[in-house]
Order: sequence, then C-alpha cells, then structure tokens
Amino acid sequence: MHQPVILVIEDDPAVRRGIVDVLEYAGYQVLEAADGHAGMDAALTANYRLLLLDLVMPGPSGFEILSALKRKRPGQAVIILSARGEENDRVRGLVNGADDYVVKPFSMKELLARVDAVLRRTCERAAPADERDIPGGTADFKARTLVFTDGRREDLSEKEAQLLRYLIDACGRVVSRDEILRQLWNLDPARVETRTLDMHIMHLRKKLGDAEQRHLRTVRGSGWVYQMGGGR
Repeated sequence: MHQPVILVIEDDPAVRRGIVDVLEYAGYQVLEAADGHAGMDAALTANYRLLLLDLVMPGPSGFEILSALKRKRPGQAVIILSARGEENDRVRGLVNGADDYVVKPFSMKELLARVDAVLRRTCERAAPADERDIPGGTADFKARTLVFTDGRREDLSEKEAQLLRYLIDACGRVVSRDEILRQLWNLDPARVETRTLDMHIMHLRKKLGDAEQRHLRTVRGSGWVYQMGGGR
C-alpha cells in the first residue's frame, strides 16, 4: 500500500536533512521546506498526510502556519517540532490544532514512533457524517445515492462515492490527479498511466447534472476542485 506523504518545515539544514533521511528510510515520501515563506505555501497547497512543523524560522512562524491551516485545511495532521518546551507553547500549539508536540533534541526513534502514532490516530478518527449537501439535493454516502429535491435519484459506485466525498471534503482546495490516485486507488502515478479517474469525473458530472462544470471543475494542469457556489 502506498505510504503517506509527509511535509517537513524546518529551517535548520542539518536537522531537516536528518529528519528527511530517517523518514525516507522508513518508507515515507517526504516534501521539505526551509523557511516560513516556502513552508506556508507548501502547507496550504501541497498534497500530504502529515506535517512536521518547526516553530521559529525566517518568515511566517510555525504558529502562523498552524493558524492558516486551521482556517483553510481543518483537520490536517500536524506534529510540532520545537526547542521551545515551555508549557504555554505546548498548550498553544495543541489548542490551535497540532496533534502532538515534540521537544528538541529528540531521538529519531522517538520521532518515528510519534509519526506512526499520529498517522494511526488520525486515520481512526470518527468518520464524518455520511451525508453532504450538494446543489439541489443531498449525497448519501452510506447508501451511495444522490437524492435531489425534484425527486431524481442517482446511484453511485463505491469509487464514485469515495471520489465525490474526497473532493467535497477538500473544502474548495484543488486536488491533484496524483493525490487522488494515491489516496483512493493506492496507485503510484509515476508508475502507471490510467484514464479511469477521468471517466469517474465524467460519470460524476453526469449524475450531478453538472455538464457545465459549475461545481466540479477541472483546473487545467492542477487537478479538480468542488465548489458548492459554482463560481469560476
């Protein structure tokens, strides 16, 4: 099964290199950023499951990045890595959405254990409600059915339901082809070429009555985005 992608935002080159090497050796795919500016951009736009976040660095601080994530990617799994071990900092980080707080210096064995624990815990979080509002109706993911107020009903395949739910829960974020293939199909995009995703998008648009792409839009060169408002 495809290993999760982890984003590391850390300004100390030696510390960052050590973390990246250990994570890659453990089988994870790793993205990295060396300061708060690159970190903020990656944190809000990159495709990853877990963020390892330093607090003090040039540009936006770790707390500022955490605050932006809370607004734009709520529920994102985050482990703070910091030399600041004061209780107020730990509490502030956890209250603002971090899943764990690791005080430097730490052993790489401990870090891997924390990473594994947070990934397991976030995967086991209570599943969200099985229904979502869609334009003109409701998507029932338990029944895998779209129910419209005009009486129309459309059945969804298992993958169509997973895909629609994933796009809706991205909360207006553009989701790339690579991310979807990895997360929903467990495929490595670098090793396989497939049009199955495009076919599923086409089928969803037909069932949603969204031929004009007012809600399920293609963002050329980037992926797809689902927006209830349907604005371009």
